[in-house]
Amino acid sequence: MNLSVKIAGKTWRNPVTTASGTFGSGKEYAEYIDINRLGAITTKGVAPIPWAGNRTPRVAESYGSMLNSIGLQNPGVEQFIKNDMDFFRDIEPLVIVNVCGHKIEDYCHVAERLSEEDGIDMLELNVSCPNVTEGGVQFGTNWKLTEQVVQEVRKVTSLPLIVKLTPNVTDIEVIAKAAESAGADALSMINTLFGMRIDINSRRPVLGNIFGGVSGPAVKPIALRCVYQVARCVKIPIIGMGGITTGEDAIEFMMAGATAIAVGTANFANPWATIDVLEGMGKFMEKNNISDINSIIGAAL
Repeated sequence: MNLSVKIAGKTWRNPVTTASGTFGSGKEYAEYIDINRLGAITTKGVAPIPWAGNRTPRVAESYGSMLNSIGLQNPGVEQFIKNDMDFFRDIEPLVIVNVCGHKIEDYCHVAERLSEEDGIDMLELNVSCPNVTEGGVQFGTNWKLTEQVVQEVRKVTSLPLIVKLTPNVTDIEVIAKAAESAGADALSMINTLFGMRIDINSRRPVLGNIFGGVSGPAVKPIALRCVYQVARCVKIPIIGMGGITTGEDAIEFMMAGATAIAVGTANFANPWATIDVLEGMGKFMEKNNISDINSIIGAAL
């Protein structure tokens, strides 16, 4: 069976990667799974300087989902390079670094700095995080800002650019087209939805930041719809994500038009989730006599 796929000129050994913010930089999970079996690893968000993140509590469970309001806590690009680059150079999967910022200059600074390092294969521009007060989702809800940030980052790096889209918009197709026209090589979707919980005993919001991003199995139908919509209006590849916990989930996303998929929230409950999904995809292919995973991409369109 052929499980390899190609995105922006890069060959993935298989279509499985990790969703940013759910897998650290990969080495945190290396003692649980064989990292080298994955197609790619997508790191946590990296900003130009250290970010402290939001006030606690920052994570809460909800039925069929979880809420997080981490706020993209990270040590900044220089510490990221110091702490993680040696690990990246020793592993086989492609390395995708998620880039975040409060302003366009932040994205450009991080992208340019990372481009100087050997061992990074692609960049993912996080223009869709709902848990930061400046930057983040504001770039992903306005097509002009999406276009602008992609255009400016494109000027400072030759690395393939993936743009991560938010579902918290009226028309996701407009944002997707803007990213594509500005120079994006691929799209990843979806980021989390806005949500909240209230503790009925204290009569207060559960999260310290009040609102958070909803992820997990409950968001899968929305994510699948977004991928299906966007796959019909852009020509660049899509990395689909949102509630994937099984191989069957992953196959659905690929049939909706995704070239690759990312496992996110499932990693918190099951450290082996990525491998389980990969093996489940292989079993589906065997059962249905599918010799090439590429043959199912967009099959439902």
